[in-house]
Amino acid sequence: MLEDLKPHLEDLRKRLIISVACLVLAFALCFSFWQEIFAWIKASYHGKLIQISPVEGVMVAIKVSFLTALAVSMPVIFWQAWLFIAPGLYKNEKKVVLPFVFFGSVMFALGSCFSYYVVFPFVMHYLANFGGTMFEANISASSYVSFFTRLILGFGLAFELPVLAFFLAKVGLITDATLKAHFKYAIVAIFIVAAIITPDVMSQILMAMPLIGLYGLSILIAKWVNPAPKESLDEALEENSEEPPHA
Repeated sequence: MLEDLKPHLEDLRKRLIISVACLVLAFALCFSFWQEIFAWIKASYHGKLIQISPVEGVMVAIKVSFLTALAVSMPVIFWQAWLFIAPGLYKNEKKVVLPFVFFGSVMFALGSCFSYYVVFPFVMHYLANFGGTMFEANISASSYVSFFTRLILGFGLAFELPVLAFFLAKVGLITDATLKAHFKYAIVAIFIVAAIITPDVMSQILMAMPLIGLYGLSILIAKWVNPAPKESLDEALEENSEEPPHA
């Protein structure tokens, strides 16, 4: 059994090495321009950032460089992930490689842009001015970058939902009936995930609302790629709506 797994483990190792190498090279390049990157990150907040430890400046440079390197490397990472999965798929299923890589990268970029231009400025203004005249906001540069990174990556990954639905529907693991039948559970899961990723109620709501819309889009995608027979949809909805028997 271990001999059968050895080729797969070797392939996984190869894909991980390529992905990590790309990430390291991108990090080295981004580190050379970390000040310009940090200026772009700080542009959404017009307040003053402070340094509270001797190493904070270095940590900020590392954080912003790594975040940018990860964003730049995402197409390569997606491509390597697909190359690892592809050998186990049929020929017609492999045709989704280019859409998977392209739309995966596009949706990650859209989620990041939505967070940067819509969510982050609103949330930062709300949190920084929450206390009013009770206290003054003195935000450290490191905590600001950590907060920014958490939101950007969280929204970028959350926007991958339609791409994931397309892939799962293409390989026949889900249909539109599957997603419709579990819609109410998905709403609960979306708010739980949003609460884990985001630090406050306001940003949680701002993440959950687009995710619900993306879940609806995923239903349409699954219906287009792998539609369920009408009787299957009716059975799934009926089974999902059944009340548990009373004791």
